[in-house]
Order: sequence, then C-alpha cells, then structure tokens
Amino acid sequence: MPLSDPGARGGFPRRRSPRTLRTLVGALAAALALLLAAPGPASADDDDPQAHPDFGSAFMGSTVLEHEGGNRTYVPPDVDPTATVEGVDVSSHQGNVAWSTLWNSGVRFAYVKATEGTGYRNPYFTQQYNGSYDIGMIRGAYHFALPNASSGAAQATYFATNGGGWSADGKTLPGVLDIEYNPYGSTCYGLSQSAMVDWIREFSDTYRAHTGRDVVIYTTTDWWTQCTGNNASFGATNPLWIARYASTPGTLPAGWGFWTFWQYTSTGPTVGDHNLFNGAMDRLQALANG
Repeated sequence: MPLSDPGARGGFPRRRSPRTLRTLVGALAAALALLLAAPGPASADDDDPQAHPDFGSAFMGSTVLEHEGGNRTYVPPDVDPTATVEGVDVSSHQGNVAWSTLWNSGVRFAYVKATEGTGYRNPYFTQQYNGSYDIGMIRGAYHFALPNASSGAAQATYFATNGGGWSADGKTLPGVLDIEYNPYGSTCYGLSQSAMVDWIREFSDTYRAHTGRDVVIYTTTDWWTQCTGNNASFGATNPLWIARYASTPGTLPAGWGFWTFWQYTSTGPTVGDHNLFNGAMDRLQALANG
C-alpha cells in the first residue's frame, strides 16, 4: 500500500519551507517586542494612590516631619494664650478619643479626619466628631487630598457628603482641605504647578457650592511653594492652616497675611496633633457661625 501524501491528513507532517520558518520567527519576535514595550501595571504611587497598601493611613501632618523636620518633642508655642484657642486634630490613628481628658486639659476645638481621596472614610469618625461636640467643643472635619486620584470636584463632593458638611449650629467649623506632601509617591502628585492650582480651586469652588463656606487650606509653606509656585490667589477667600513644628509659625505662603490655625506640634501632651486658633474664643465662634 503506498504511503499517504505527506501533506494529507494522517500522513507525515509537511516540512516547513525556510520562508515559512522565517515568517514564524519574525512574527514571534514582533509579538515579544510588543509585550516588552507595553506598559506594565500602573504604579499605585503615580497613578492610583487608592490602590496603595497604606491607602487611608495619611493624616494631617503625617508627612511634615519627614520632609521638613521640626521639633520632635512637645514645645509650647510662643504666643499669648489669651489671644489664642487650643485645639487638636485626630484621625483613625487615635481610635476612640477620651474627649473629657482633652477638654479638661484646655482643648476647645477639634478637627476630625473624615475622608481621603474618594474611597476612604474614617471608621472612628462618628465617635470622634460627635464626641468632641458632646463635650462642648467646636468641631470640624478635614479631607486628605489625593490630587492624582480624581478631580477636585469629585473629592470635594465626596468630602461634603461624608462628614465634611457644615451647619449653622454655632458648633461646626468649615471643612479643611489637607494638602501636603504625597505619602504614597512623588511630592506634588505628578501635577504641574498650574494643574495643582486648578485642582485646589476646583475643590474649593465645589465645596463652597455644597456648603456655602470657603474651605480652610491646611499646608506648609515649603510644599505650597514647590507644588503651586507659591500661588497667592487663595489668601483673600480661604483661611490658612499652617503646619510648622516650631515655636513660631514662620514665613507664610504667598497671599496670606496671617494664619487662622497653626499646627505647632505632632507630639502634644495628650492624643492628637495640637493646634492654635489665631484669636480669642469669640472669634472662633464667629468662624463657626460663618
């Protein structure tokens, strides 16, 4: 019986021609080149900080000592205590706060972390926000900004609808935009100075649309200079919360002639970072009343 045709079904495999082999090798090489050239998964640091394993852990001032240094032990501020009001800021790191202890130590206002980006809410927010109110403090909420995660409008809306709102009850302070060094990646979140200014303005405008109040801006002079070009356009509308762990607040960012709040230490005598309001109690009450 004759052997089957080598090209027929059931016969010997057809021998590839040199041209066919060259074509296959070329195709494989091209496919490999495409795989090597294709971008890998986006870096959480650069593109999606909300995918970072530490997402949600940032808090007001969490990056300041690392980038700017300052007093690492408690140093009383060089101010007239009769012309200022003592306050704290807290986050999930403090857990359930003993507000009576803080009240008895002289603390009269508190800011509580509410949100971060558009995917984190402080699990202790209710105890901290309501607890400070119940003990008699004037309280407010803050948002940790992630400008490379989503738009300023999206984050302002998320904040305003998840604890960052304002009510004219005489006990609620306007919300705070905490914008500082990126804890998950590059200092300025990969944004140009002009893009950062636009992002902050969009956040501020959206927060005002939701609440009727101008958001307080928490930052440091060094970060503001690096990442906004020391933009001076917010000083006329947004109160400044300056962070500097020293006996004085130092040079302020452009546009602000005075500070409204000053975070002067990260190691206060009781829980939370400690802060001052620049004025007597009646002026803090006025800020709450709008």
